[in-house]
Amino acid sequence: MADPSVEGSAGYSRWSPPRLRRLRPDGTPVYRYELRAGAPSVSVVMLDTEATHQPLPDHRHAHDFLVLVYLEAGAGSFAVDGTERPLRAGEVHALSPEQVIDLSAGSQPTRYRAWAVAFTPDAVPALAAVSPLTWAYHPLLAIFAPAAGRGLVAEPDRAGWSGWLADLAGELADPGRLGAREVVAGLLTRVLVAAARLAPGPPGAPDPLVQQVFEQIEATFREPVGAGDVARALGYTPGHLTTVLRERTGRPLLEWITERRMTEVRRMLRETDLPLAVVASRAGLRDATYLVRRFRVLHGITPQRWRRTQRSWP
Repeated sequence: MADPSVEGSAGYSRWSPPRLRRLRPDGTPVYRYELRAGAPSVSVVMLDTEATHQPLPDHRHAHDFLVLVYLEAGAGSFAVDGTERPLRAGEVHALSPEQVIDLSAGSQPTRYRAWAVAFTPDAVPALAAVSPLTWAYHPLLAIFAPAAGRGLVAEPDRAGWSGWLADLAGELADPGRLGAREVVAGLLTRVLVAAARLAPGPPGAPDPLVQQVFEQIEATFREPVGAGDVARALGYTPGHLTTVLRERTGRPLLEWITERRMTEVRRMLRETDLPLAVVASRAGLRDATYLVRRFRVLHGITPQRWRRTQRSWP
């Protein structure tokens, strides 16, 4: 729904084609988050038909990142994983990685004004310190739980929401400003806290099998293990476990292992001066060459450049 690669003067002003990460078995494209030089993994889009006269993308698609949409004005509907969701002013909608979004399946409003925040969880300090395998069950992400997905902002609080998102877009438009890193992290955390308070309850417990898989990945991802090793450790064939995990989480087993490793890579690039060969070894990757290749495929930037731009932030 939101394309984090579309830049504008106050966040974003136009759409451009996002980068394809992969196709799901049914042909649905999954778009990746584009890490941008000198900026955190947070993007803000202002969607305003009166200002831009541009329609939203109407094809079925999914993301590998999280998206929050806050509708200031307008009404309509769209589909998430085949279920129609109504849209009305004051609502916040949470779109999780791998959820299939289809605006053509609903009644898209002809006039609307909305904010969309696209981000990866490790942009939030409270989430960067924990395993990405547990992000889906963290209290800060309660609105992204399967039983939640949306909430209604009370009328007296709506101006505050618009202000937070405008401020966040402003900071991201000039990330080199003194203190921008801390302000962006603080504003995004504030938005997530407010969104979590709109959720009907805390995130539920994970599926028992999914939890077992995640625990095994967490225990072994630093070693040179693959999907077959994780599956056999749990008593399953790799093909069966990959199929079940894809059905229950939207991602195959190998992608979850890669997700955990690349999150650890980003952490080490941010927090240490370790050479890439050591980073690769400690994250369970083959070597520095493989690390560079996988990082570029997943994030559209080399790890060396990303590390330099992260360090150049005030």
